Formats: sequence, C-alpha cells, structure tokens
Amino acid sequence: MSVRISRVHWDALLNELELVRQQRHLVTYRALLERLQLPTPAMQTLTAALEHLAALDARAEQPLRSSLVISQGASRLPRTGFFECAERLNRFCGPSDGIAAASWHAAEVVRVFEFQYPQPAKPK
Repeated sequence: MSVRISRVHWDALLNELELVRQQRHLVTYRALLERLQLPTPAMQTLTAALEHLAALDARAEQPLRSSLVISQGASRLPRTGFFECAERLNRFCGPSDGIAAASWHAAEVVRVFEFQYPQPAKPK
C-alpha cells in the first residue's frame, strides 16, 4: 500500500518539527497526529512522512529531525521503525531497544537542537 501526504500536511509537519526543535522539546506521535489532523490512515501517513524526511536529512548530511518524535510510553524513545529506518540510512547500528538505542537517540536529538536547517523554498 502506497501512502502519500498532501503538500499542506507536509508543510505543517515541517513547521511542527521546527517549532519543537526551537523550543528544544520532543513531541509524541499522538500529539503530532492531533496537531496535523492527517486523514486516515493517519499513523501510516505520518510514519511514511517521517521516514521520507529522515531520508532527505540523511542525504543532506543533516541530523534526523524525525528523532524529535517519540512514543508516549515509558521509554520516551521513537518506535522501533525509526531505528530500523536510521539503520537503513547508515545512521544507527544495533538493537532498537536498550542502552545503545537510547544513547544514540539522545545524541541525535542534541544534534537536531543545535543544527540550523535551511529554510524550504517557497513555491512561486
């Protein structure tokens, strides 16, 4: 099944992530879904968009902004799929749970907070 995100929702996602980055906060998948009001299947759309953004960030040799999105569970880490995506992008190697994942994620979040992302070009 192919999942697509509208330009409006994509821009809203980028804006929300930039806002939490500037505030040096993290955001849960649930809170992001509520803010973006994505159409069904919302979680699959959000997941696909975050993985696409991770690929764009990796290609540009930037920290992964998708690391700012976490589960609301006790771990306060992204879902397993985030780490699998990061591994496919050669950014992370190891199990998606445990100390190595938590340590890598914490370092990546700091990198995101400190990085100045270029402003996206506005359509004409």
